[in-house]
Amino acid sequence: MIVHDKYDRTRLVHSAVAGGGAREKKLYDVAFALSIFTITYNIIEGLVATYFGYEDETFALFGFGLDSIIETISGIGIAHMVYRIRRNNHVSHDDFERTALRVTGFAFYALTLVLVGMAINNTLTQHRPETTFWGVVISLISILIMWALIYGKRKVGSQLGSEAILADANCTKVCFYMSLVLLAASGVYEWTRFVYADAIGTEGLAYFSATEEKECFAKARSGLLCSCEQG
Repeated sequence: MIVHDKYDRTRLVHSAVAGGGAREKKLYDVAFALSIFTITYNIIEGLVATYFGYEDETFALFGFGLDSIIETISGIGIAHMVYRIRRNNHVSHDDFERTALRVTGFAFYALTLVLVGMAINNTLTQHRPETTFWGVVISLISILIMWALIYGKRKVGSQLGSEAILADANCTKVCFYMSLVLLAASGVYEWTRFVYADAIGTEGLAYFSATEEKECFAKARSGLLCSCEQG
């Protein structure tokens, strides 16, 4: 009887371990899927936003689209990180991720300069966009998508006890904030025709772009995971 009890307990322990491993694998699959979705969405959003930003001559929407395209590079690094952690549980950045961070950092640096230049030009010339309707539409969609991604990444990260995935969720907040800036600028101009609304929105995007640039270089130097401070 004692032998059977020991056997049953051992079998239950092995079964629990196997079940836990399968659950963890499933959660990492979800985290990886969220990363792939983020990359895909950023590509689509970037192309659509830059197209309408150029067509409607709204610098805020055009800059927002460029940011989304740059975020794709960062997203690839995050997807690679999740895949790597799932395989060997290493948490420091590898060479691929450091390279992705540096490329993203330089891209954000260039974007910041472009956005500041456009904002200054917009202010001096009192440039008026044709319309900011699509800025309102795209920013509203982006707010909903970013909120869902933050929720999903936080849930998976909490269940896995993964600081890396939780940090990625926190970094996604920056995109959420940029969407809010675009919505505010586009909405104000669309309903009031305030001449400086687009310029102010562009400056707001430049601020967040500069913040992301600093974060990328800091993470590349330190080798630590995403540590965005926006809260």
